[in-house]
Amino acid sequence: MAVKIYGIKNCDTMAKARHWLEARGVEAVFHDYKALSIGQDVLEGWADRIGWQKLINTSGTTFRKLPDEDRADLDEAKALRLMQAQPSMIRRPILDTGDQLIAGFKPDIYENVFK
Repeated sequence: MAVKIYGIKNCDTMAKARHWLEARGVEAVFHDYKALSIGQDVLEGWADRIGWQKLINTSGTTFRKLPDEDRADLDEAKALRLMQAQPSMIRRPILDTGDQLIAGFKPDIYENVFK
């Protein structure tokens, strides 16, 4: 499986992650989930692999602007619905190597993955 990186085109963290991969010769297919959306089945699969809590960006502007009732009593089903409706709430980037799924960009973690 080819490495895939999911995120939003105009995101600083995405740019850092993509630059890191390119500088090390790692080819990754980019999927802009804001422009192209993301399937519910994909989100559910990610949640099964790493947990929904790692997928949702609760510190981001999109989540913080939600009404209190949308942010309250957050569980997996509710979080997945919110992320499906507003992909900007998905943590960026999501890197899928086939064997591993990594949410967020931390150079030391990427370094361990691509030794």
